Amino acid sequence: MPRGTDSRSNRGFAGGRPDSGRGGRGADAQVPRAGDRRPSGGGRDVRVTGAQSGPGIPEDVDPTLLERSVKAELRSLSKLNADAVARYLVAAGQLVDDNPARALEYARAARNRAARVAAVREAVGTAAYHAGEWNEALTELRTARRISGDPRNLAVMADCERALGRPAQALRLLSDPGVGALDPEARVELFIVVAGARRDLGQLDAALAVLARGGLDRNRPRPGAARLWYAYADALAAAGRSEDAASWFAASAALDPTGELDAAERAADLL
Repeated sequence: MPRGTDSRSNRGFAGGRPDSGRGGRGADAQVPRAGDRRPSGGGRDVRVTGAQSGPGIPEDVDPTLLERSVKAELRSLSKLNADAVARYLVAAGQLVDDNPARALEYARAARNRAARVAAVREAVGTAAYHAGEWNEALTELRTARRISGDPRNLAVMADCERALGRPAQALRLLSDPGVGALDPEARVELFIVVAGARRDLGQLDAALAVLARGGLDRNRPRPGAARLWYAYADALAAAGRSEDAASWFAASAALDPTGELDAAERAADLL
């Protein structure tokens, strides 16, 4: 799901993934960000100047960290404005984990300078998502898609619909014409969120059916299988199928050597 400042992230700056279908309402613990450098917090803030000034940003923010494809989108701006927007995007990406509200301020400042750039609108949407500003996130991600035509954020948009108490709207996004253009992992994320929406509606069997579409062949795991199988196991557990759930949690854990998920612990709890 959902480019940024490194190969794992969204177009704007940070690739927020929806959670594994247990309530949405935010991103999980693994949030790609603008490189591995965060503002130190010890330096002074520098106020960006120009016709549209905005909040000050830490002086050690490096605009060269912005992904090349996003830099290309900023070429429609003046050099001075492009540099300011790049700094805001990088600063937002570096803060989105620890201070999403501040990250959103930076992303909005970038939007004030470059409202017609898809990557900027996506950055605002992603920051708003992490900050729990669901309506703003949905509006910005829709705008980004309208500008670029890229459906990569369908899963995040669906999760926003869930957070706003509109699971039926989230379900409709699975029929979006852009689903076929998603990369395999982004498609899995959409299945996870839509399954969560089914669970919101009390439709556990339908949730399991949606997750099965993502691929349950243990001999040929697809991209994103660890998260998909975790969500599948969680739904099985909710349905009272503890033995099956433990088996799928164990399968998820086998694909998660770094322990990003707590699948091994969940499996042990069910045995």
